Amino acid sequence: MKPCLLDTDILSLFFRNHPKVVESCNLYLQEYRKLSFSLITYYEILSGLKHRDAHQQSNKFLIFSNRNQIIPLTEESVRISSEIYADLRKKGTPVDDIDLLIAGVAMANNLVLITHNQ
Repeated sequence: MKPCLLDTDILSLFFRNHPKVVESCNLYLQEYRKLSFSLITYYEILSGLKHRDAHQQSNKFLIFSNRNQIIPLTEESVRISSEIYADLRKKGTPVDDIDLLIAGVAMANNLVLITHNQ
């Protein structure tokens, strides 16, 4: 199993106890000890919880985040994201900026992006 970066949708499924996602994460944790996700995913989940005034879930997420690995944006990851953006734009298939930034983080860190997105 290669090192992975979890996309926001996968992490959300994990927190909803989706059986396949939880099982896969548990197997991954046996080898790598920590789950990895981007600072952008951290923002997306935390902002969604705060919007819903979900204090208890926010606290659980903050504890979870401290026990796992949050991978930041870097100049390299943003450069990669901008190249993907330009290439897709030329092909007429634009993708949401948030998704491109998460992909750039994965690529800059040689991680496999695990997502439920198409």
